[in-house]
Amino acid sequence: MQLARVIGDVVSTRKDDLLSGIKLLVLQPIDAGGANVGRTLVAVDAVGAGVGEFVFFVRGREASFPFLPSEPATDACVVGIVDHWDLG
Repeated sequence: MQLARVIGDVVSTRKDDLLSGIKLLVLQPIDAGGANVGRTLVAVDAVGAGVGEFVFFVRGREASFPFLPSEPATDACVVGIVDHWDLG
């Protein structure tokens, strides 16, 4: 799992049928200190996250697991909203 900040959302009127009703979010991956790392990406949302929230997400085949038995075509999925973290 990786940390990210939700920086936007994606509106798509035409998409794969298995993605119908699933929110798409734009994520900026971050490190444990909150600094941006890597490129932004689009992920499906399994937890109801919103812009400005910190989340953790998974990549790869596991990204479709929250939607089983359906398997939407995705390689990134938000699977949790971060309330806070402590490096101490």
